[in-house]
Amino acid sequence: MGKRDEWIAKYAEDLKSKCNMTPDMDLLTKVTIGCGPAIYNKDAQTVAGGQASELETVKNNFLMKKLGLPDGPELMEAIDKVIEIYGKSERNKYRAVVYYMLCKHFGKEAVYS
Repeated sequence: MGKRDEWIAKYAEDLKSKCNMTPDMDLLTKVTIGCGPAIYNKDAQTVAGGQASELETVKNNFLMKKLGLPDGPELMEAIDKVIEIYGKSERNKYRAVVYYMLCKHFGKEAVYS
């Protein structure tokens, strides 16, 4: 099993145990690949849920640029909801998991097909 596969397995475990979701492994794999080398960087692989600037970056770079969603208050509401589901006290909120949940929330799986 390669490094990427190990990370995907870790993300799937987080989705099951921390988010109470059964992951679509095909979509999770594609979202993880879409994150690129960030998954191997200790700082870049996680989302700082309490940092407004970090959440703005998720909104601008992922929701608007990658998923093509128009700007609006519902974007930040969705990010807050995902952070809440993952657990505000959870120290390591993996970027791929957050992106996966946002993709599912907005029904944008087709972006990765």
